[in-house]
Amino acid sequence: MTVINRRTILQGAVAGAAMLPAAALRAAPAPAPVRAGGVAGDEAYWAEIAAQYDVTDAVIQLENGNWGMMSRPVLAAYQQMVAKVNRDSSFYARRGMGTDMVAVQDRLAGFLGVERDEIVLTRNATEALKALIGGYNRIRPGQAALYADLDYDSMQASLESAMTRRGARTIRIALPEPATWQNVIDAYAQAFEAHPEIKLVLLTHISHRTGLKIPVREIAALARVRGIDVIVDAAHSLGQVDFEIAGLGADFVGLNLHKWMGAPLGVGAAYIRKGRVSAIDPDIADENPGSGSIRSRVHTGTVDYAASLTLPAALDFQARIGAPAREARLRALRDRWVGQLRDLPGIQVLTPDDPRMHGGITSFRLAGRTSEAGNRALAATLLDRFGIFTVHRTGLASGACVRVTPTLFNSMADVDALADALRQIATAGT
Repeated sequence: MTVINRRTILQGAVAGAAMLPAAALRAAPAPAPVRAGGVAGDEAYWAEIAAQYDVTDAVIQLENGNWGMMSRPVLAAYQQMVAKVNRDSSFYARRGMGTDMVAVQDRLAGFLGVERDEIVLTRNATEALKALIGGYNRIRPGQAALYADLDYDSMQASLESAMTRRGARTIRIALPEPATWQNVIDAYAQAFEAHPEIKLVLLTHISHRTGLKIPVREIAALARVRGIDVIVDAAHSLGQVDFEIAGLGADFVGLNLHKWMGAPLGVGAAYIRKGRVSAIDPDIADENPGSGSIRSRVHTGTVDYAASLTLPAALDFQARIGAPAREARLRALRDRWVGQLRDLPGIQVLTPDDPRMHGGITSFRLAGRTSEAGNRALAATLLDRFGIFTVHRTGLASGACVRVTPTLFNSMADVDALADALRQIATAGT
């Protein structure tokens, strides 16, 4: 087993950052990833990882789903790249940056296991998914698109707007609660059967509301035999769980790199399987819409190029940990606090314990308390009385909840503190 520590991480990433851009973009192969077995609960090992993050000591930070914190090596690489882009300006942009950006795209394609012309960088998953949903042109008047209550708000709105423009309609379902592997599959199968006019479905791999991980591959297979295209929102799954794009069974995927992969803010990607680009209209601002290139489907204008150019440093950092170990650690943190509360009267844990159906995110509520105000107040109590930062979530058919999102810098002591606080709150009935 390859074990990394503070010194090896810093040497590997900062040394490369000192020679940006070329060395960072053509990084040496990372050490073999650690194996997940046994390492998930090794607090000494994860303390070394946590030491690579400058975490506030004002609170116990258990709300890490908004965006991911850059590790120190990645932050150092980003700061150097910001300085370079600022210093060399258009002299670099017009003479060398294009080649470097292609190298970034090659590196990302290799990481995702896809071809370079199947991905395009975006500023976030929302931008990627807006392009995919808004540009999807296989819908005809009278047909329909399907989404669920756990899907991201902006994606629901995008589907509503896009279908209205194309003379189609939307169908919304509520996913089962409690969820099981089979009843989630059945919910989509029943919707497909009841509504043969459905020609597009949005599937959120891991929900930002509850952390529910749905059986995307199985649902996509059901959709495919009915001639239904699938768009996957993988904003929260990339880096939280170990998977391959091809394994999702979908032709269109939106991704984030600045959440669980720890790249700088402003880095995402859209995936369109080779041969399916024509199903997505070119962006209205694209100057060469007939090119057939995936790049014509997203037009961002000027972006934070330093953020994109830092992506290889983030991939290096995560590669040294390894996807299986990262997933195992996030699950272990989640299972630690959930295991203490699952059978506690007064606490309703919304995310199932089936390891196929969650990563690190899990949501809960006090039993019977489903209002937004009540869950907002519960998150405030955790912060004000116990110094634990979480966030309330709305939009579930069953009502509001509180989301807990641990990450790699969190310790078992952090989630133990959460469990203890919730025991006190449930016991007091407040």
